[in-house]
Amino acid sequence: MEPWYKIATPRKEVREGRSFNPDEFAIALEQVVAGTAPEDYRDPAQFFARTCFTRALREHAGMVLRRLSGLSENTAPVLTLITQFGGGKTHTLTTLYHLAKNGEAVAGCNGVADLVRDAGIGSVPKAKVAVFVGNAWDPQSGRETPWIDIARQLADDNGVDALGSSSKTTAPGTDAITRVFRAADAPVLLLFDEVLNYLNRHRSGAESFYAFIQNLTVATTGTTHGVAVISLPRSQVEMTASDQEWQDKISKVVRRVAKDLIANDETEISEVVRRRLFQDLGSEKIRKNVAKAYGDWCFERRAQLPPEWTAVDSAATEAKAREFLHRRFEACYPFHPATLSVFQRKWQALPQYQQTRGTLAMLAQWISIAAQDAFRKARTESLITLGSAPLGEPGFRSVVLGQLGESRLVAAIDTDIAGEQAHSKALDADTKGPLRDIHRRVGTAILFESSGGQTDKVAHLPELRFALGEPELDTTTIDNAALVLEGRSYFIRKTGADGFRIGYQPTMKKVVSDRRASLDEETEVRPAIRRLVEEEFRRGASISVVAFPADGAEIPDTPRLTLVVADPEVEWSGSGSLRSQLAERTRQRGKSPRLYPGALVWCLKKPGRDLRDKVELGLAWKRVAREVTEGTLGGEFDRNDRSELQSKVKDAEEAAKDEVWGDYRFAVVADGKELDGLKVIDLGAGHSSSGETLCGRVIAALKSEALLNESVGAGYIERNWPPALREENAWPLTSLRQSFLNGSLTRLIDPDVILGTKIIEFVSRGDFGMASGRKPDGSYERVWFEEIVAPDEVAFDAGVFLIRKDFAKSLKDFAPVEPVPGPTPGPLPEPSPQPSSTPTHEPAPTTTRLRLVGTVPAEVWNRLGTKILPKLRAGSDLQIGLEFTVTVQSDTVGSLVADLQHILQELGLSDVVRVE
Repeated sequence: MEPWYKIATPRKEVREGRSFNPDEFAIALEQVVAGTAPEDYRDPAQFFARTCFTRALREHAGMVLRRLSGLSENTAPVLTLITQFGGGKTHTLTTLYHLAKNGEAVAGCNGVADLVRDAGIGSVPKAKVAVFVGNAWDPQSGRETPWIDIARQLADDNGVDALGSSSKTTAPGTDAITRVFRAADAPVLLLFDEVLNYLNRHRSGAESFYAFIQNLTVATTGTTHGVAVISLPRSQVEMTASDQEWQDKISKVVRRVAKDLIANDETEISEVVRRRLFQDLGSEKIRKNVAKAYGDWCFERRAQLPPEWTAVDSAATEAKAREFLHRRFEACYPFHPATLSVFQRKWQALPQYQQTRGTLAMLAQWISIAAQDAFRKARTESLITLGSAPLGEPGFRSVVLGQLGESRLVAAIDTDIAGEQAHSKALDADTKGPLRDIHRRVGTAILFESSGGQTDKVAHLPELRFALGEPELDTTTIDNAALVLEGRSYFIRKTGADGFRIGYQPTMKKVVSDRRASLDEETEVRPAIRRLVEEEFRRGASISVVAFPADGAEIPDTPRLTLVVADPEVEWSGSGSLRSQLAERTRQRGKSPRLYPGALVWCLKKPGRDLRDKVELGLAWKRVAREVTEGTLGGEFDRNDRSELQSKVKDAEEAAKDEVWGDYRFAVVADGKELDGLKVIDLGAGHSSSGETLCGRVIAALKSEALLNESVGAGYIERNWPPALREENAWPLTSLRQSFLNGSLTRLIDPDVILGTKIIEFVSRGDFGMASGRKPDGSYERVWFEEIVAPDEVAFDAGVFLIRKDFAKSLKDFAPVEPVPGPTPGPLPEPSPQPSSTPTHEPAPTTTRLRLVGTVPAEVWNRLGTKILPKLRAGSDLQIGLEFTVTVQSDTVGSLVADLQHILQELGLSDVVRVE
């Protein structure tokens, strides 16, 4: 579909930007009478060409024409026009002036023939017309009072003479006014505008004027071819206390015989606007196609749209229902129906709103700017929707806020909708096609739909869907945009289940943003990030966790799998100095080579501020909650904001936890197959409520990459048997263990425990054998095969071996059989003496305290423990003390002490063994 600005042609003054002031659309009736008004208003033909005869205008004019024609049915001698400021009063009076002043001369003008026919008269009656405009009238020679001026307009000097000589000082009575009507010698039309303005300016003559109006009402009632039309404002915001008093007095008088007319049929505003602002609406075929596309879109989604727009007679066929919607869209082209109706639905109750004049001025500027903007940005909007309102233009925004009477909304519009740094602009950065500027358009629609004089100042989702929906845009997109914008905004609030509104008071999010900006980096933000990260990694950890080591010396060298969490300030990019640093710290512990590099698993954060942002937001929410609890904040927030505060705090905390999972997504481990010895694993996205722990997540990733196992099988060891040891068929347990620790073989969470358990299992099952005490001839002092091995026999030192199955079997088959000692012949034992009848006392058992003291080489320490401890456990009250002494270089003592303390902590001995 073609964009509207390529089909419809605005009037020249709109295109040139000359119709942006509401006064441009205000008719000065006195200038029309004097012939000084613009030609569009002064010339009857041009005036009627731009006039839309709405139902209200047809009824008003018809009543006046019937009265001037001498008919009394469905008319009145006095008519009062009551409408809001800018609501079409003066346009109605000007219409009556041109009709009565020109009579049949204007019968051929646009709309007049239909008007005459509807009024039930044969022709346009010509009349003598007198006009009184209170804001323009001042006394002058020959027109010293309003009634003298009116008499002169009706019958020149004869009219003035008919008033009598006292007319300069005294209001005329009914007889004098009747004489003036007779002197006019024609039907009489009296038009009064801005009456209250006159009374306010000429207070000394107010009582006399009031008496004149009172007598005029009576005199007009007495004539069959005369009518007086008096316009009165409906909005009290336009009145002073004095104005209100005089309005009440005049209304009480004229309404005895008058009929109230409500100017401007609000349901026909579209035709008024189109006629006043557009020169040509373009091809009827194109208009119908656009109307059909939009109408069909609405019909298919009628359950999601406001019922007042889509509801049709339940008895109507689907075709008729669609046709009804097509007509509604076609009648408003190039406007979307919601664009025009919002001013009647939502704005008409606003005291400052200029109903017709203000709407026209606003839409004129809107059309001019929107057309230029559409050409620049290649927007393809087929209709002028609420979302296209150019709120970013200061002039237009001022007009809108002036009509709303709420200048305090400037900050809200700039911050959330149309400013250079507006939230909607950030959200729209990557939108294109039908979604282009969708958040700005939603925010603009919320402003228009949630403003106005109703008590329910809310833009509901069905209203937003209808106002912004188009054939290539679905309702869910609009819903999502509204929710996302509200979540980011400082002045747009969610109201109820499906409502949004914008106000000048900031939401809680704005205060949170201010508190966030005041957070201290060193004392609040950074410690909070580190604390959160460490808590998440330690929560439910099944392996040792080292958080934020400053250097490699702070990371213990232990055979057990250890998770090293990098500082949040360190960001993994996959290369550069950080990768080299990790490789170095994995190989070295300070200046010493690591014995167990394969036991280290690094976890690092991806680049970006996401985690920092979430933590800052959580801190800000907590501060706001504390201030509200303490009573230093909260009075300016509505109940909904305060009631949701705790849930917002909780949500912010959960979001920060989730971000730890999302940000720490890289695991790095030692891998001899890589060029630099490091293997990088992308953990992917994670979630704190996924039912696992961060440690468990890392372990699972290592398992999926075949870099970690919970156990090990005999086949795996057989396949990875070192070639250099194949002839010997024996693998020292110390070397076997080291292969699992240095990355040569798969990682095990706790190698000592797992390997010890599995070796016992392998030997008992006959998968492997175990031997100790190698002799010079290649045999062993002790061989275990297909038998149970005591756990204390499995010692990871150079003198204990895992031997292959066939070799173990051969060693067992050819092992010498040790003789079993039998009984030795000797003298027969003497018979035991019979027990005497006297009881005897057995001697009490005695105990001896043994103490082992000495110095042992470090290399036999493991075997000493496995051999001696089981023997000592046969006694009671076993006590073991220890004392190790070692001399190390001063620059390595710190790291060694840390390692020893870590080992003691793992063994549960940190409280009973100290390092001195």
